[in-house]
Parts: sequence; C-alpha cells; structure tokens
Amino acid sequence: MNSVDVLHALLFVADAPAPVAALAKAADLTEGQVEQALEILEARLEDGGPLQLNRIAGGIHLSTKPEYAPVLARFVQPQKQRLSRSLLETLAVVAYQQPMTMGEIEQVRGVQSDYSVRVLLERRLLREVGRRESPGRPILYGTTEEFLHQFNMNATSDLPKIDPALAAVMPALEMAEAETA
Repeated sequence: MNSVDVLHALLFVADAPAPVAALAKAADLTEGQVEQALEILEARLEDGGPLQLNRIAGGIHLSTKPEYAPVLARFVQPQKQRLSRSLLETLAVVAYQQPMTMGEIEQVRGVQSDYSVRVLLERRLLREVGRRESPGRPILYGTTEEFLHQFNMNATSDLPKIDPALAAVMPALEMAEAETA
C-alpha cells in the first residue's frame, strides 16, 4: 500500500472534511508526508476521472467535479433544502457578528428570530458557542463547520466583505453590546 492510495481511501470514506493531522494519524504518516501525498493525489485526480480534492472547513474533502453535477442530480434526485430569506438573513447576521445572543440577533434584524435560530441549529448551520458574561447569561451563537462546508469556505474570513451601506446596522449592534456589558 502506498501513502497516496491510503489517503485516497481515507478521504473516500470520510463523511466530512478531514484535517491533515487526522489523516496523518490514521495513515501513520507525518503531516509533511501527508501534504506531499495529497499533492500527488490532487495532480492524479486533475488528470482524469470524476473526483477532485477540495480544501474546505479546515480539512481535505473529495468531491465530484462540477461538470458531473447534472448527471448526479438526475441519479440522486436530491431534496433541496433551500434556506428562506429569513433563515439566510439570520445566518448572515450571525456569520458576520459572531458570537451573538438571541437579543442581539433580534436587534439587528428588527424581528423575533427564535424560529430562525432554532431551524438553523437543527440544520447544524449554527451552534451554541458559550454564554455571555452578563445578567441572565444569555446563550451565544456562532456558525459551524457544516456552515463552512455548505457555503464552500475554509474559514469565516472567506466571507464576502460587507457593503458600506449595510454597515449602518453595526453601530446599533455595538450600542446593544455596550448596554449589556
């Protein structure tokens, strides 16, 4: 067994992006050896076949090449779980300002957001990341690895920059944080 084939097999069975350290441990290799083998595997996959190597959500992931999407969609017929406008809005508010409490989310959005947060928690796009050190110790929410995976990002720093016109809501949020501190 060579290291490239071992990594290919590990990535094939992984259900989420695998960190290099985890691949190294499973394959009994150093992280440097894993990186070298991944370069070879990536070149091999680029030369032919339906798979590609992706670096997302802090790990390595095998996926099909985009040109195969129509055929796969006809075969699998996936159930689309589209995010409604309110879910996307809530998710964006948290993604850009995390960690946030429910009160802060509602203040930015201007509407009650408990339903949206609950649905996003169920879909594993948001998670509880702690509690604010303020009266009542409200829950803080942040995005998940699943969020990064779904939106094809390696880190939240990959989020698009905020339009200056949208930045007008930021002072309201900062005032809310000052009042709770």
